Amino acid sequence: MSTSVGSRSPSALVTGAESPVRTELPRAIGRLGAIAIVVGTIIGSGVFMVPHNVALQVGSVPTVILVWVVGGALALAGSLSLAELGAATPEAGGVYIYLRDAYGKLAAFLYGWAALLVIESGGIATLAVAFSIYSSTFFPLTPLERKLVATAVIALLTLVNIAGVRQASGVQTLFTLAKLTGLAIIVGFALFARHVPPIAAPPGYTPPHLTLSSFGVALIGVLWAYHGWHHLSHVAGEVKNPAKVLPVSFFVGALIVIFAYLSANFAYLHVLSLPTMAQDAYQRVAAKTMEILWGPRGAAFVSGLILCSIFGATNGNILGGARAYFAMARDGVIFSAVGRIHPRFETPYVALLIQGVWSIVLAATGTFEQLYTYVIFTGWIFYAGAALAVVILRRKRPQLVRPFRVYPVLPVAYAVAALIIIINALARSPRESGIGLGLVLLGIPVYFIWMRATQTRQSA
Repeated sequence: MSTSVGSRSPSALVTGAESPVRTELPRAIGRLGAIAIVVGTIIGSGVFMVPHNVALQVGSVPTVILVWVVGGALALAGSLSLAELGAATPEAGGVYIYLRDAYGKLAAFLYGWAALLVIESGGIATLAVAFSIYSSTFFPLTPLERKLVATAVIALLTLVNIAGVRQASGVQTLFTLAKLTGLAIIVGFALFARHVPPIAAPPGYTPPHLTLSSFGVALIGVLWAYHGWHHLSHVAGEVKNPAKVLPVSFFVGALIVIFAYLSANFAYLHVLSLPTMAQDAYQRVAAKTMEILWGPRGAAFVSGLILCSIFGATNGNILGGARAYFAMARDGVIFSAVGRIHPRFETPYVALLIQGVWSIVLAATGTFEQLYTYVIFTGWIFYAGAALAVVILRRKRPQLVRPFRVYPVLPVAYAVAALIIIINALARSPRESGIGLGLVLLGIPVYFIWMRATQTRQSA
């Protein structure tokens, strides 16, 4: 078995002629920071928008709640799957590491390749574009100004992450607490408000007929709202006492999100009827709820909360994504410079810079919808593989110490859910999904060309 990065001292130093050079990332993320990464990267804009999409597909309140419960259960299954893998292999890189150990370097490289081209960088760009769109609520922006705002957000948070993992973790914790507080205010206003005027169903409204297909479509939107918990695995190499902290953080973080999402939906339904939520005029469900309860100031409050939520989620994506490229460099499948650690800030600054620049390019040249489709489709292919790695590695590496073990049915259930999303993306957006798949497959010749060139250099 090859020696892993995680088997070395996390604070290892190589002493040179002038000054010591750090070769490993420091373990500086505690339990609160780890939980904040899980919660903060999951809660973006989904809980404020997706309830409308769910109402379009299902026709009863119990079914709405059921969709969110099932989505939360699947997210919890995925989280616990990565908790086992992360506790057993606490290295920087997360999903990349698990794919490498389960399926080999090519599969891991394809994930890292797709992460840089589409999944992580595209996710960062998508969030930054969404931030610029919601900024227009307070400051009217031209299309060019929106691109500049998106660029500024990515650049600022990239610099924060370069400045240190403690700083990045602190930003994550702060904005996670802020968004949870904001959601608590919405729930409190809605559930304890008196004399809320009832909103009748629109004339001619016919509730949608519930089928397995419509439930699945609603579930896909809910799973997107639960997306993002995997980023904690990327920074597993920087978590203190990972064998204990990672499982607890994944579990507690997922439960907090499930509770927050269910509470928000109960609050919306307390003010708006389900037929009302399904109307296009009520697409921004949270804003409409607070507008009814608090007037224009309530709608402005929700817009500000969404900006805060997206900002925190963007930080979490930047924090986690770069660690995959860092791990690739340590494996020798991309330029070794990407694996450099800043001598002062102790962060993978080259990986962060590359990710930041490419994310800015995507934000400036792509559309929100295209980036959304690319990220959803290509990402879930690898998330399914990472979940199934739990089962594969138990057979492949039975001697591996596993401080935490998950029931095998959970990763299998999550992989099935991921497969549903993949099939749906192919059926509904074949062109965009085809582009995403093509970008992934393009990595195959790149990998073999790189490995051949590396062998040539080593033999010269």
